[in-house]
Amino acid sequence: MKRPLLQSALRELQVFLRSPRFWATFGAVVLIFWVTGPYGTAERLATVPRLGFWLVLHAVAWSIAVTALVLVNMLLLHRVPSLAGRMALGTLVAGVPVGLATKAISLATFGGAVTVSTLAESIASGLVLSALFCGLTFMTMSNKAADALSPAPEPTAEDRAEVVLLRRLKPENRGPILHMTVADHYTDVMTSRGRELILLRFSDALEELGGTPGLQVHRSHFVADSHVEKLLRGDGRLTVVLKDGQEIPVSRSRTEAVRNRWG
Repeated sequence: MKRPLLQSALRELQVFLRSPRFWATFGAVVLIFWVTGPYGTAERLATVPRLGFWLVLHAVAWSIAVTALVLVNMLLLHRVPSLAGRMALGTLVAGVPVGLATKAISLATFGGAVTVSTLAESIASGLVLSALFCGLTFMTMSNKAADALSPAPEPTAEDRAEVVLLRRLKPENRGPILHMTVADHYTDVMTSRGRELILLRFSDALEELGGTPGLQVHRSHFVADSHVEKLLRGDGRLTVVLKDGQEIPVSRSRTEAVRNRWG
């Protein structure tokens, strides 16, 4: 797997792991399985061991399911427009490893022999469990996580009159935009009040800048007028020096526009 994709997937996983609703749902499901003791666990395990069994099993199964969902979403974000479609594919991808993992945990706890029929049953159960976990996760995630799994919406004509991008930032970071740069599948947005990494293509972020005065100086950088300190020329290249000391390269195709604006 390419490193940028792995880094993006890890960032998206963090969105899930920071969601209180996700953990509340996980805890509720474990509690239900512990109390009801399905699949004969109520008869075969005492109260405390039964809690440990279901806690480990669900932790492993949910980890596999959510990881598969995130990876499939990242790979197919711009190929499969429907979030439900991407989640369905993620469920199929997770089904086999979830089934095998739960079977391994069951064998380690209760013993038994491995046969083709038991493996097939485990994979079938894994598909059901994977669908359950993905569905519960989707229904209980916060708005931030749901936005992270969805492609950026097209801004309307009214939206273009304002800085729509600010809606994606945390309230404490919403201020005049100073600098934006590409970070894998994300855009790193710097404002007068802070800095935040958002899951949004750079081209879409530029569309949501509204009337923010500034220029795209490079395919990976946007700089606001208010954040420019000076221009530097050296080795035949032009560089924009920002007020925080950063030096941003200027593409040759944008050199004339940059000189006309800030020279």
